[in-house]
Amino acid sequence: MTEAAIKKENKDIARQYKELLRISYQTLTTEDKVLIRSAFDTAVDAHKDQRRKSGEAYIFHPIAVAKIVAAEIGLDATSIAAALLHDVVEDTPYTLEQIEEMFGETVAKIVDGLTKISSLKKDKDVSLQAENFRKMLLTLNDDIRVIIIKIADRLHNMQTMDAMRPDKQVKIASETLYIYAPMAHRIGLYNIKTELEDLGLKYTEPEVYNDIFTRIKESKEEQDAYIKEFSRVIENSLEREEFVYEIKGRPKSIFSIHRKMLNQNVSFDEVYDKFAIRIIYKSEAYDEKFFAWKIYSIVTDHFRPNPTRLRDWISSPKSTGYEALHITVMGPKGRWVEVQIRSRRMNEIAEKGYAAHYKYKQGSVQEEQGIEEWLNRLQEALENPEVNAVDFVEQFKLNLYSKEIFVFTPQGDLKSLPKGATPLDFAFSIHTEVGTHTRGARVNNKLVPLSHELKSGDQVEIITSENAKPNINWLDYATTARARAKIKSSLKDEKKEIAEEGKAILTRKLKSQKIQFNEKTVNELVVFFHLKTSLDLFYRVGIGKIDNQKIKEFASSRSNALVSYIKSKIKKPVVAEDLDKDEITSKYDQLVFGKDQDETLDYKLASCCNPIPGDNVFGFVTVSDGIKVHKKDCPNAIQLQSNYAYRIIPAKWIDSSQQDFKAVIRLTGIDNLGLVSEITKEISSNLNVNMKNINFESSDGIFSGRITLVVKNNSILSTIISRLKKINGIDKVSRE
Repeated sequence: MTEAAIKKENKDIARQYKELLRISYQTLTTEDKVLIRSAFDTAVDAHKDQRRKSGEAYIFHPIAVAKIVAAEIGLDATSIAAALLHDVVEDTPYTLEQIEEMFGETVAKIVDGLTKISSLKKDKDVSLQAENFRKMLLTLNDDIRVIIIKIADRLHNMQTMDAMRPDKQVKIASETLYIYAPMAHRIGLYNIKTELEDLGLKYTEPEVYNDIFTRIKESKEEQDAYIKEFSRVIENSLEREEFVYEIKGRPKSIFSIHRKMLNQNVSFDEVYDKFAIRIIYKSEAYDEKFFAWKIYSIVTDHFRPNPTRLRDWISSPKSTGYEALHITVMGPKGRWVEVQIRSRRMNEIAEKGYAAHYKYKQGSVQEEQGIEEWLNRLQEALENPEVNAVDFVEQFKLNLYSKEIFVFTPQGDLKSLPKGATPLDFAFSIHTEVGTHTRGARVNNKLVPLSHELKSGDQVEIITSENAKPNINWLDYATTARARAKIKSSLKDEKKEIAEEGKAILTRKLKSQKIQFNEKTVNELVVFFHLKTSLDLFYRVGIGKIDNQKIKEFASSRSNALVSYIKSKIKKPVVAEDLDKDEITSKYDQLVFGKDQDETLDYKLASCCNPIPGDNVFGFVTVSDGIKVHKKDCPNAIQLQSNYAYRIIPAKWIDSSQQDFKAVIRLTGIDNLGLVSEITKEISSNLNVNMKNINFESSDGIFSGRITLVVKNNSILSTIISRLKKINGIDKVSRE
């Protein structure tokens, strides 16, 4: 580079720094400016020998990220300093210890979080990408600013991606649409979310993007003229009421137009509300709501509103803090126009998210606490449910994008929930204790099932009971990440309680076999039953999966002294890898096929005999429906095994303690008073058994019954059947 070019570049860097201070949304103290200056100097020094792919000095990238953080997101000086330093530890000789020494613990923590995110393994595979995203959320170090600066970093990378290889562009753009745009949306950064989506589309579907971009450009003149015409109609009325206001056209984003074209299967010209205007008015806090509705009435005096398209985010702000009044009216020339009515304060919140929300709410003196409170609220939004990575991301995004409904508590307080929420979601949003002890729910004074979908305006009352506790079915009824995480945690605790009971039972059973209960024995048992952890073992004893018979088998295998002696001489004793791990493995019941029982194949359970884990089964290869699994004593088994022996595959269940299965039992006997009560009492006193359906008929002193149960495995079912047979009056109990 020539000396003149270097001079020009340095001048440009200095100008950018001044602009950074000037555009900062927060009021910067002298102390803040010193911190930012120091971070700026360090970044300039660290990146002095680096260039970007486009050829410009690398330092322009951290400055641009800091400008986004300062102006568009409105964060504090700490965040601006961290944004300037975000690539220093990753790309230059500076260490994290040096950063902490120079700028303190908070800045160092944020920079560390950002460095960890950058060093995550990059891959096209969705599940790996999802796993990275999950790890990214876990690198927050209790500071959500890591994610916000990462969003700003991603925005600038997307804005300057032209110099990259096309395959890289597509990869980064896809990741942006998959992860970063939804997060910007959740944080309330609507402008950034829109820009990320549009840029994402530009690189993933360039033809679509360019087509819509060109059409918007072509129609811009016409749109501007239309908005002018629309505004002229209402301006006189607004001025007569002495409003201080501005009317802006709001072009729909390319991404949202594309999404509408796809979802509604329409052409560009048919998109419902391409025309959108925003009326931003000045008002004092006490007049704000009144003015909004006054402007609403002026607009609807002139243009007929679409009654189904009114959105009142002023009375009930969105959970991101967004407030506005949205109406769709029939404008001139018979075209629908979306009108957004916002005060200046609401407009800033819409553009800056919570940073502006708390500035207005608390005043500049308490700005710092405001930001902290905001960060804490966002931290809650990232609660980490224990699910696999892809489900986690999908669940997270579902919660981000879901439309909101507003329901009332019995006292008349308003609660915001995602669309599709159930009484269980409502219960957990009030308090974890309320959620875990939910027994039932009333909506608008009527009892409803826990799976009932709530609607805006519902008044919800939760009925609790000390004895109520979550069961596995609750996961089918809960939709919010918070409720699902708490239910899973509670089920995990319950399993641990069962494991504690199992440990006591196992100690007694081993004693009766004259085997000492110690770590060596536990290890041998875990290996013998092909389990992973000691908790797996105790849990399976607790639910009756490992019963007396199985423990006797273990004892006899152990007492064969000669065999044991030879085995110990030939090979080292096997030690369970995860013996002391504090978890119960969620290894669902699996069917293995083939002589060596080492193949896992897709299969369906035959409806003629409804096999459940633990049953003796075989696989039958059908012509059009894949492998069907039948019980060996299925009514059709003999015919299948004799006529189609070549289609039979050996099959066996391995492990059966983590999933629920449906089984139907039939009972017959002599009718007497209280018999039904005795039967249901016997079933409900059994562990982990749920009655789904119950049907009894009585005729001339004889009764017959049919009960559908949900059980873990056939050993539990056998226990129930043998106990039912002992009830006085029962003649026969059989499984369908």
